[in-house]
Amino acid sequence: MLSLVLSFYLLASAQNNPLTWSPYFCTDTDTITIIYDATKGNGALAQTPPPIYAHTGVITNLSSGPSDWKYVKSQWGVADTNVLMTSLGNNLYRIKYHIRSYYNVPANETILSLAFVFRNTTGSVVGRNADGSDMFIPVYTAGLNVKITDPALSFNQPLIVAQGSNLNVTGICNANADLSFLVNGVLQANQSASDTLATNITFNQSGNNQVVFEANDGITTSYDTIIIVVNPQQVIAPLPTNTLDGITYLNDSAVILNLYAPSKNFVYVLGSFNSWTTDSLYFMHRTPAGDRYWVQLNNLLPGEEYTYQYFVDGELRIGDPYCHKIVDPNNDAGISLATYPNPTPYPTGKTQGIVSVLQTAQTPYTWTVTNFTKPAKTDLIIYELCIRDFVGPRNFQTLLDTLEYLQVLGINAIELMPVNEFEGNNSWGYNPSYYFAVDKYYGTKDKLKEFIDTCHARGIAVISDIVLNHSCGQSPMVQLYWDAGNSQPAANSPWFNQQPKHDFNVCYDMNHDAPATEYFVDRVVEFWINEFKVDGYRFDLAKGFTQKNTLGNITAWNAYDGARIDNLKRIADVMWNIDPTSYVILEMFADNQEEKELADYGMMLWGNMTHNYNEATMGWLSNSNFSGVSYQNRGYNSPHLVGYMESHDEQRLMFKNITFGNSTNPNYNLKDTINALARMELASAFFYTVPGPKMLWQFGELGYDVSLLFGGGNTAPKPLKWFYYYQPARKHLYDVTGNLMKLKKDFQVFKTNSFNMSLNGGGKSIRLNDSQMNAVVLGNFDIYPLSIVPYFQHTGWWYEYFTGDSVTVSHVQDAIGLTEGEYRLYTDSKLPAFTPVFVEESFILPNPAYLTCFPNPASSEVTLMYFNSTGGNNSEIMIYDLNGRLINTLPTDNKSNVGFATWNLKDNSGQEVVNGLYIARVAARGKTNFCKIEVHK
Repeated sequence: MLSLVLSFYLLASAQNNPLTWSPYFCTDTDTITIIYDATKGNGALAQTPPPIYAHTGVITNLSSGPSDWKYVKSQWGVADTNVLMTSLGNNLYRIKYHIRSYYNVPANETILSLAFVFRNTTGSVVGRNADGSDMFIPVYTAGLNVKITDPALSFNQPLIVAQGSNLNVTGICNANADLSFLVNGVLQANQSASDTLATNITFNQSGNNQVVFEANDGITTSYDTIIIVVNPQQVIAPLPTNTLDGITYLNDSAVILNLYAPSKNFVYVLGSFNSWTTDSLYFMHRTPAGDRYWVQLNNLLPGEEYTYQYFVDGELRIGDPYCHKIVDPNNDAGISLATYPNPTPYPTGKTQGIVSVLQTAQTPYTWTVTNFTKPAKTDLIIYELCIRDFVGPRNFQTLLDTLEYLQVLGINAIELMPVNEFEGNNSWGYNPSYYFAVDKYYGTKDKLKEFIDTCHARGIAVISDIVLNHSCGQSPMVQLYWDAGNSQPAANSPWFNQQPKHDFNVCYDMNHDAPATEYFVDRVVEFWINEFKVDGYRFDLAKGFTQKNTLGNITAWNAYDGARIDNLKRIADVMWNIDPTSYVILEMFADNQEEKELADYGMMLWGNMTHNYNEATMGWLSNSNFSGVSYQNRGYNSPHLVGYMESHDEQRLMFKNITFGNSTNPNYNLKDTINALARMELASAFFYTVPGPKMLWQFGELGYDVSLLFGGGNTAPKPLKWFYYYQPARKHLYDVTGNLMKLKKDFQVFKTNSFNMSLNGGGKSIRLNDSQMNAVVLGNFDIYPLSIVPYFQHTGWWYEYFTGDSVTVSHVQDAIGLTEGEYRLYTDSKLPAFTPVFVEESFILPNPAYLTCFPNPASSEVTLMYFNSTGGNNSEIMIYDLNGRLINTLPTDNKSNVGFATWNLKDNSGQEVVNGLYIARVAARGKTNFCKIEVHK
């Protein structure tokens, strides 16, 4: 009988378990054969042809929990034969190996279990358990071993049944022994000299019932235990007054938790307040409508952080969609303690997946600016940035430290790419999971508030990029209604479509016509305005806020959609009911009639003119008319078009300039960096002077020229180029940009509604009319000199801004000659002089690692003094040239608060460096500072 029971590929657990293996009671000295059934678990790989790879490691006695894999085989996304599964056909795959030698685990470390997920070659499709968890195979020690195989429960997951349920239970042993089943200490069945015992047990006792399977061979007694939970009687009770979905704080020691979960049968709350057990006291009440589950938690310690999850229908554990903080077992370890100090520990060994955090009696942030006056829409100069790719370290504090740089540049609004919790750490943020929680990768919620507060004190608005077209797989709302067999949202999801309604969707498409989605979206937009004082939103993929099915027909998706307009107006009204001055910015790119209607309603639309401006900067003139940057060109009644030359989505203009620029004139090659940067100045003169709000992408003011595809794709991390500020041609672009911004904000003529543009061909011009001042912008976008008729508004004196020259105009149609790439800005009243814009070095990336250099200029050697206010955390000093090449590294004394290093003006190979400007860089406590060194021998 023993050989029959432990036969090859014995079913190890539940029928949906993707894994079977032999030997079943494997030890670390065994060679194990594992079969993976891709149709089971989440079924994600069922439609994926071979090859399939295992991603596997072990849990040992040194692991902190089931997520702490050790000795992981191979790298993710690598076609490694060491983890290649052998295809058996019919979605079955096999791998065979000797356990301890395969993982190369040291002899003094105990292997507790083998851990698995499975993937396609790239890792874009991943097979897991049905609940999204990892798969485990227990590893036993030699001796008498037992296991309850039916019912088979996954990690830390009790079986929940109704009162009076009859269950078949089965236990097996790796040797013949005396076997017994006990429930709550009472014997239910026994059998002598056998390796299997099966019986039927009736469960009547409400609450937790401990089922023990015992084996005794006369020498050793072994046990396996599972918990069977019998639900109490469901209480039907209406929600208390003023209770919202999510957490409602009643006082310093009590909260109400409320989960919207129509068509679900029952819900428990598990958490640190009840030791993560399915306690009848935390069996949630159901509302009379049957769509919500709620419970009041009392006797909480004021200020104490509690972790919790909802346990739905005895199958699924999810975080709270409305919680303000989560703990992620997979990604939190990658967050610096300098960025997020004192993180909430994960309840290792008690649950799995993301958990939520609640905390009563929180200390509120004290705002220093309580009544911020936002810049007028027409005055907006928005700086779009991704924190990850703008500063290092990548957090709110470093961004806050860099505000002086942005303020001096002249911007008056910052648009942050998404900062609510998204999947993973390394992301643009367009894969949202928890909408009310600040992503800890960037810092704490109070640090974000401090950043916004400081921006407001500097006159800078903060706009949040928000993603409400879709959610991704870690979203608890996606998980709550999931069709595992088809890897898509379930048909009864209150929020999501099973199939997207448009071709540009990513992740899982929200149904914006559903009442549940409307409630959720309204709560999200209310929250960030009320809690964080954000000044508005840029709505990502706003054209997707519709249920009109246009899959396969992008033209139809772009067409006028009245229902979509209604959805967007409703959202805007929610915002304006809280703050009538909130900015509503839409990424639409839809039919102009629809955009005009939304603009006339008070919203602003993204105006992508990247292609036309870039054709102009590259010197290719046939498609260089960028008149679409004007709101009047689109028929808008108000300046509600946010024009831009670059955004996060488009290839960088400078990269295309130096890669594809017109080089047919041997004396004016637009692939040359200096010429290409000057073309960016030319384009800027024809960008910031156009009335209406404007946006630039980070480092556009310095001519950032790293390809959008650098690092493997659009969303891959990009290198920081702060030293560009010290390169003269790039600094001049910064100066031109900053001066144009100041003019745009300070002078009414650049806000006028009376202007016209002549933008065909190489000679382009803009004329702006105002009672106080008139302006004319002229530019040569050709690669050869040309003459252009300025059509000045009148004769008389005109003043050129960039050179300070003045001319007397006798005939307004007299042509003016412009060299290739030359630009001019004439006004009939003299403007303040063009002035270089200087930023104190300490504001570029200010930090405690103060660095200074002397003598400077240096002829033979230079001494660098560094200071660290806490002592002992400085890294090496690195010397770069202006092309960003590392020239030399100098050691620092990590024992001193103040230290000195000497550079002998040689590179790492010992060669003398040439005369010129160099940048020294030092880092301390996660922050960085720079020092310019001028070498003049």
